[in-house]
Amino acid sequence: MRINLSSAVAKALFIILALLCLSPFISSPIALLMGFIVTNVVYNPFKQYTGKIVKWLLKISIVGLGFGMNLNKTLEVGKEGLGLTIFTIVTVLILGYFLGKLLKIDKGIAYLISSGTAICGGSAIAAVSAVVKAKENQISIALGVVFFLNAVALFVFPTLGHLLNLSQADFGLWSAVAIHDTSSVVGAALAYGEEALDIAVTVKLARALWIIPLTIVSMFLFKGKTDSIKIPWFIFLFIAAVVFSSYVDLPNLVTVGIPAVAKQLLVLTLFLVGSGLTIQSIKESGLQPIVLGSSLWIVISVTSLCYILFLH
Repeated sequence: MRINLSSAVAKALFIILALLCLSPFISSPIALLMGFIVTNVVYNPFKQYTGKIVKWLLKISIVGLGFGMNLNKTLEVGKEGLGLTIFTIVTVLILGYFLGKLLKIDKGIAYLISSGTAICGGSAIAAVSAVVKAKENQISIALGVVFFLNAVALFVFPTLGHLLNLSQADFGLWSAVAIHDTSSVVGAALAYGEEALDIAVTVKLARALWIIPLTIVSMFLFKGKTDSIKIPWFIFLFIAAVVFSSYVDLPNLVTVGIPAVAKQLLVLTLFLVGSGLTIQSIKESGLQPIVLGSSLWIVISVTSLCYILFLH
């Protein structure tokens, strides 16, 4: 049921809730829920802007987090997650192909969902879709499935982490591997703890670089052509921030203040992500794509969790 409000009142309400997310009183899952509720009960008066704002806020926030991290620890964490990253990416892509055929899902949709699950959600879908010449409805369905599962993960993962008594390090690695979008990874890790957040960001950004080889492979599989490959350049700014904070004697205003601001911007980012998720978009995705996405998500979550618990 929608509440009819004037444009001015709807804008004021949206801005107030957004500013509230910059306070320490709102957690990342609650921020996402607030955004989802306001866009479905009232509406998002800034719909044409929120998507672009989310992309920039996420990049700025992640670079900001780099100023509070240590290079040696970052390299160690990235090395630990490399083997698990490669294994899960290959497994999800292969399984996605066969499950897509079993469920009789359009080949393009199945590949986009598999790519988004394997690497980094919407970013991977956007990069791959340009190469495979995906249609607008294929992209919309894949994004709808991935965004829906991202929202679920933000609530489910921290709860499961506490129930399984996972350490900060183990949860950070698990969330980075098993949750799709970077925004939801950092949101879940932020809700779990400081160490989990540092590890999750590092592993997820290293994982995001696999967009490049995935795009190249996609060109051969679909015989597509593209003038350029979308490289997530902000990752290199994050690395520069980590290096700078590790070898330069910076004041607390930088090493403590900037990461603190970045964390609050991440909460705001999740509010805006939630405002872009509508009940209608979930319905339009259809049952079979959601079954495919959920199946792949469960496989990658359980597989990576077993590795962390018994082999890591």
